[in-house]
Amino acid sequence: MDFDWTPEQTALRDQARKVATEAVERHGRHNDSWINGFSKDFAKEMAAHGWIGMTWPVEFGGGGQPAINRLIVGEELIAAGAPIAAMWFADRQMGPTLIHYGTADQQAEFLPGILSGETTWCIGMSEPNSGSDLASLTTGAVREGDDFVINGQKIWTSFGELADYCYLICRTDTDGPPHRGISEIIVPMDTPGIEVRPITDMTTNRHFCEVFFTDVRVPVANLVGVEGNAFKQTMGQLEHERGGIDRLVSNRALYELALERADRSDPRVRQEIAHLETGYRIGRILVTREVLRQAPAGFSAATKCFCTEHEIRVADFVARAFGADALVWDDVTRGLVYAPGYTIMGGTSDIMRNILGERVLGLPREPR
Repeated sequence: MDFDWTPEQTALRDQARKVATEAVERHGRHNDSWINGFSKDFAKEMAAHGWIGMTWPVEFGGGGQPAINRLIVGEELIAAGAPIAAMWFADRQMGPTLIHYGTADQQAEFLPGILSGETTWCIGMSEPNSGSDLASLTTGAVREGDDFVINGQKIWTSFGELADYCYLICRTDTDGPPHRGISEIIVPMDTPGIEVRPITDMTTNRHFCEVFFTDVRVPVANLVGVEGNAFKQTMGQLEHERGGIDRLVSNRALYELALERADRSDPRVRQEIAHLETGYRIGRILVTREVLRQAPAGFSAATKCFCTEHEIRVADFVARAFGADALVWDDVTRGLVYAPGYTIMGGTSDIMRNILGERVLGLPREPR
């Protein structure tokens, strides 16, 4: 297998690295920048480079580029700590979902704002007592004439406070098995009846939010796909979310800083660095298989599990390399404190292993 990049891909990587470096100089370096680095201005700059929707079909306003090109750009931006969060969710999930399942009117209304970097989207998925078990969600939408009336609560809704739209996963039917009756609805965040309460985590980040819906009326025209049959759509979104380069290089910038501090005269340190470098290479191969659609269905669970647990190992190495300085509250410390979230957000490692065992390997469930 030839893993060499083409001259065009090498040039794209060089360009992305330059843009990322300049962005960090202007906006500062952000740990886990795809979820913590928020800048509308940089989102518009990304649009100007054609790096939002770069793999979408041309007929929908996208760049029509190979999927591997998005991986190249994303890796350089995230590894450097450039603030891409204002456009990341919509580019990664919302746009492709609307292209695949949305109506022509929805595509005409919502895709241009995503492509220009003008609109930010959040995802209304997790709920209290319904995190990794999506089928147990209870937020409901009831039809009244030409509207859905939505009531319920979401939690861990990143950028709920700043988003223009919420891509809401909710229940429109309570009959039948839990995974049935689930629908996806686009909800403008300025709709009356929505209350957003930001959550300050222990790193002092505030992107997590609670979102409360009280008699929120949204047109039925905002339903994406088939009413009550969106569980498969949502699982497809999670494939995009779990198998991407963002799950591998979130704290790469901290790793680069730690390499400058590490005592490489110590053979044990050199061995650990070799182990981590090997992990980056394995993770990149796994992500590349996802991007090229060479991985089996559901295998993104294994990719996410390996990559995010690798990020935990990176954080441990960074802490040891900085020693007592890692206890001083600064940018490095914030990145280290954030590290436990890698194996939780997007589905815990335990859930990922269950998915891998049951859906990919076909192993029997343990009797209860």
